[in-house]
Amino acid sequence: MSKHDWLAAPDEKIKLKHIDPRDTGSLKNSKDAEKAMQPLREKLNKLQSKLFASKEHAVLFVFQGMDCSGKDGVIKNVFTEVNPQGVQTHSFKAPTAEEASHDFLWRAHRHVPGLGYMAAFNRSYYEDVLVTRVHGSVNDEMAKRNFKHINHFESLLADNKVKVVKIFLHISKDFQLNKLIDRIEKPHKNWKFDENDLIERKSWDRYQEYYEDIFKHCSSEDAPWYIVPADHRWHRDYAVLKIVVDTLEKLDLSEPEPNPSLQSLLPQLYEERDSSK
Repeated sequence: MSKHDWLAAPDEKIKLKHIDPRDTGSLKNSKDAEKAMQPLREKLNKLQSKLFASKEHAVLFVFQGMDCSGKDGVIKNVFTEVNPQGVQTHSFKAPTAEEASHDFLWRAHRHVPGLGYMAAFNRSYYEDVLVTRVHGSVNDEMAKRNFKHINHFESLLADNKVKVVKIFLHISKDFQLNKLIDRIEKPHKNWKFDENDLIERKSWDRYQEYYEDIFKHCSSEDAPWYIVPADHRWHRDYAVLKIVVDTLEKLDLSEPEPNPSLQSLLPQLYEERDSSK
């Protein structure tokens, strides 16, 4: 994995323990990050306008990570200055009765953005080869089969001009521990605490192993995985914003061609404007 672009290459054997979640690259502090992010925000705003106007592509950003990795926060911080009408967000919880009665990709497919839009998933269909696998409702053979379904699903989206980009927010176990303590110690953060996080924390090593399996089998040129060191929130936000902008730039977006026939409407509109004075 390149430290410069955080990209997990297809079939690459990733070992998360070899990737420092505290790594910040060339950035030294939050001031450096903010300085680097300002021009990226301006680019993102312009690129989103082109994406919406052209209606030729859609982009789906999938965010995964251990509890406390900051999926909600990064979605809010990265897309904060983007026109909210052009960005859809969806958070995946435990399946509802209706969702559970369909195949595991059904509930995700319903929220895939249409052409001209971006979407951000907080967790995703990858939970069905993570949580289910950790807790034994899906065995290794079923998980490998579902990897193929996921790859076919993402290929289908690519064929329909939907770019899928998956981002894993990589935090340390110590970082998660301090966040959990913080959520209990500070009353105004109590609402963020979920006792299930303590249960899932006991399976930390298995989650790391299964994520590594996902990176190996489900990263492709059409739907890449990025692994972003996220112990420092300011680096996390910068890295994700950079990935978002780079993704849109590679789509080579352009404004729609002008419509010369509209010029014939101007005399009528000029006349109406002049008569109203």
